[in-house]
Amino acid sequence: MKLLLSKAWASFVADKRIEGFSPQTLKAYQLQSSLIIDYFNDVEMTLMDTYQLKEYLAITCKHLKPASLALRIMKSFFRWSHEKALLVRIQLPKLRKRIPKYLTEREIEHLRESCQSPIEKAIFEFMFSTGCRIGEIVALDKNHINWSNQSATIYSTFSYLPPLTFIISPSM
Repeated sequence: MKLLLSKAWASFVADKRIEGFSPQTLKAYQLQSSLIIDYFNDVEMTLMDTYQLKEYLAITCKHLKPASLALRIMKSFFRWSHEKALLVRIQLPKLRKRIPKYLTEREIEHLRESCQSPIEKAIFEFMFSTGCRIGEIVALDKNHINWSNQSATIYSTFSYLPPLTFIISPSM
């Protein structure tokens, strides 16, 4: 049975949707599929091999950061393809663990000074003081804020984590 790369990706994304993956994750999967399908011109799955994928990664890494390569997504897709017997096992390279970058006090001050409105300042201070990710801030609803005890409950974008409550300092 001949199966094109685009059909395999569509089936893979459908499986992930059924498994309950978030819309943001599915969107990232869709973006990655578009990039790889554009590169390989929607090739038949059985014609793909490790060397072609390494060549694709070598070319795309010239203008993308390692995190943007989405190796995790590709590994997941090719592992799924192998489990579904769509192709032989393809081994993708491993990336070194990234060491997180921290802002210096000067960089933090520059960010703080670049905030133009009170809402920008409040969002910046909240993110900086709590360590919340952007997706968690976006998901923050006014019902999650308890004004009487000056706290906010954050619901993680990772469904396995319990909600966290932060006490909002009056000095903000």
